[in-house]
Amino acid sequence: MSHDPGVPTAYAVSPDSGEHWTAEGAWEVEPGIHRIPLPLPMDGLKAINVYVIETDSGLTLVDGGWAIPVARDLLERCLKEIGAGFADIDRFLVTHVHRDHFTMATVLGRELGIDVALGEGERSALDLLNNVADLTENPFHAVLRSAGAHRVVEEWERIVGEDEGPDSLLWQYPTTWLEGDHQIPVGARTLDAVHTPGHTPGHYVFADKAASLLFAGDHVLPTITPSIGFTVPPMEQPLMAFMASLTKVRELPDLQVLPAHGPVAVSSHARVDALLDHHEERLRDSLAGLPAADGAAGSAAGGVPPATSYDVAQTLGWTRHLHDFATLDIFSQGMAAMETKAHLDLLVARGQATSHDTADGVGYTRS
Repeated sequence: MSHDPGVPTAYAVSPDSGEHWTAEGAWEVEPGIHRIPLPLPMDGLKAINVYVIETDSGLTLVDGGWAIPVARDLLERCLKEIGAGFADIDRFLVTHVHRDHFTMATVLGRELGIDVALGEGERSALDLLNNVADLTENPFHAVLRSAGAHRVVEEWERIVGEDEGPDSLLWQYPTTWLEGDHQIPVGARTLDAVHTPGHTPGHYVFADKAASLLFAGDHVLPTITPSIGFTVPPMEQPLMAFMASLTKVRELPDLQVLPAHGPVAVSSHARVDALLDHHEERLRDSLAGLPAADGAAGSAAGGVPPATSYDVAQTLGWTRHLHDFATLDIFSQGMAAMETKAHLDLLVARGQATSHDTADGVGYTRS
C-alpha cells in the first residue's frame, strides 16, 4: 500500500476516540456502532478496525481481524466494554478475503456457529488456499516473473524456505456468499452491500445511507491507497476494476468513511476523488517510464528493449515520501512491481502502451 499526501497513518488521530486511531477500545462511532482496532503482526499497518453493529437480536461485525491470540483476546476484552461477548455475535460481514479481515471471522464462525458472509469473487482464492497440495510453487512467483521481478522471486524463495503453506483451518469457506449489489437488514438498519472489485475480486463495501456511513474495508482508505495487483489467482485489469469501483462509490451519497485501516474520515466523495487523481498521476508517471516503440515487435526506438513492470517500478517514488525503489524491503519491492504491472496493463487497455512476452517477462513500450 502506498501513502498519499495528507496526515500520515502513523500520526492519524480518529475523531471518534480523540486518540491515535490504533488506541485500544470500543470507540463509539455513533449510538449502536463501535470501532475496535485490533493489532496486526506486521511492521507496516499496525491495526485493523473491526466495526460492531448492535441490534436487538445480537451483534453484526464488519470484518473480523487476523486470527492471532493477542487480537482475539483484545476483541473479547473490548466487547466486554459494551456489555457483550463472542456469544452475542450473530454475523460477520467480511469486506474481503485477506487474512487481516477474514481469518478471525472464519475461526470464530466455525467454533460458535456464527454466519460468515464473503463476496463470491473470493471463491477462487479460497479454492487455491484449500488445495495447496496441487501447487508446484508459490502462486505469487509466476506473477512476479511476468512482472520481470526475477530477483525478488529468488529472495522470496530464500526467505520463505520450506514454507508449510497456509493453515486450512484459517481459510474455511464462508456460510454465505455475497453476490451482486443488494440490501442487507441489520436490526433496524439497512446496509447496501456494494460489490467493489479491484483490491480483490470479491471486495464489498457496506453503506448505511440513513446514517451517512460507509463501512469501506480496504476500498476507500483515508491516508493510504490499497495495494492493486497483489492477488492470486491474478485478476485481469485490477486497476481498471478498482477505479470503476471508486466511481461507483462516488455515485453514492457523500458518506462518513469507516475504513479498515486509519481514522474515521468525513467525506467519501473527497477521498474517492483524491484516490482517482492519485492513480491518474501514477499512470502518467508509469507511461513516462516506458521507451517509445519503433514499430518492430520486441524492440523500442533506438533498439532500446521494452521495459518490464520491475524496470518501470524502479523509476517511480514509493510511499508518501516518494522513497527510491532500492530502499524498499524485498517484500515491498515485489508488491511495487505487481502494482506497477496493474498500471501498465491499464495503459495498454487505454491504447497508450503495447505489451508482449519477452524472455524477462511481459515487456511494455509507449504507443
